[in-house]
Amino acid sequence: MPTERERGFRGAAAVVGVGETELYRRGTSPYSGMQLAAMAVIGACEDAGVSPTAVDGFSSYAHDSNEGLRLGANLGVEEIRFSQLVFGGGGGGVAAAVNAAAAAVASGQADCVAVYRSITQADDGRGSYVQHHLGPLYTAHGLFTAAQFCALRTQRMLENDGVPAEAMAAVALAGYHHAQRNPRAIAYGQPLTAEKYSDSRWVSSPLRLFDCSRENDGAAALLVVPAEHVERYRGRPAYILAGVQGGGRGWSESLENETAYTSAGFHPAMVQRLWAAAGIGPDDVDVVQLYENFTGPAVASMIDFGLCEPGPSAVKTLHLDNLIVDGGRLPINTAGGNLAEGFVHGINLVLEAVRQLRGGSPNPVPGAGVSLLVGGPAAPLVSATVFGATPGT
Repeated sequence: MPTERERGFRGAAAVVGVGETELYRRGTSPYSGMQLAAMAVIGACEDAGVSPTAVDGFSSYAHDSNEGLRLGANLGVEEIRFSQLVFGGGGGGVAAAVNAAAAAVASGQADCVAVYRSITQADDGRGSYVQHHLGPLYTAHGLFTAAQFCALRTQRMLENDGVPAEAMAAVALAGYHHAQRNPRAIAYGQPLTAEKYSDSRWVSSPLRLFDCSRENDGAAALLVVPAEHVERYRGRPAYILAGVQGGGRGWSESLENETAYTSAGFHPAMVQRLWAAAGIGPDDVDVVQLYENFTGPAVASMIDFGLCEPGPSAVKTLHLDNLIVDGGRLPINTAGGNLAEGFVHGINLVLEAVRQLRGGSPNPVPGAGVSLLVGGPAAPLVSATVFGATPGT
């Protein structure tokens, strides 16, 4: 059962504006990371009908080099009351940044927090999202990319847990299917077939080319405000019902010694806490934005949250017809996701999660009332957020 504090958090904060820049192929942005971050926040403010000077808080994650204090100064904000960066976890911190913003406005520490992420290869280097996680134990044994250690976990999931590889293909195919209706997606106009997927080259077995996310320059942002203030802003709000973050015993920075090696890191107590705090269960979720740096850990996330069965039965849920808006029971990554829309460390997934409730999605789910955001799996820190069309009860 949720505690009184958790019940008090439910629906106390809402998203009232979103903004994003163009997605550029890595290394081709004509703007700096700071410029892109400012452009994204300004876009979110325009969406909400408020001046950027009214923003009084900043929240980011994954070693974002564009500090909130500098970003606020560049935007000319009146006062910065709150500024934070989620430690560790890479993309696992994306939902945690939203949760922190919600906690700030719910507790009175700020009134309008911009959650943002900005990456450019020129400022942050190639593969900036893994630079802080591949230590000597990995590199001494020839592991230099996230694809390699995610492949190890995925191979164990397939062999030991019996999850069919078809589940991974379904995640990739769903993202590419949705991207064909999203003109800003990098994969727009590049449909993916099952044959093209299976014929693609290996990156790190069992991960093929289309199992792997794209790396882009870009930025996106959203505004989080107290629920009692939503009337001050333009458009429909998306309420934050619950959020979790962290890592359990035998996980975190365990350097391939995780107790539940094939898990995405969302241990049972964390998952149950999220559902209890939101006042729902997995069957109540209408749409999922699933962080898929690679399809294998994304499948593990679905299993961790009880959104599909473990082992061989995973494909009862994880098949293409069930994961798309065209008649599927559980649509995922409805703008294309990291795989097909573009990779800006997952921040684009947050925007699509709230667009499903506020409007503006390229693939809207009819009547969606509950939208789940699942942060980067298999990271030392993982996080998730539940958004609702109403504040809940």
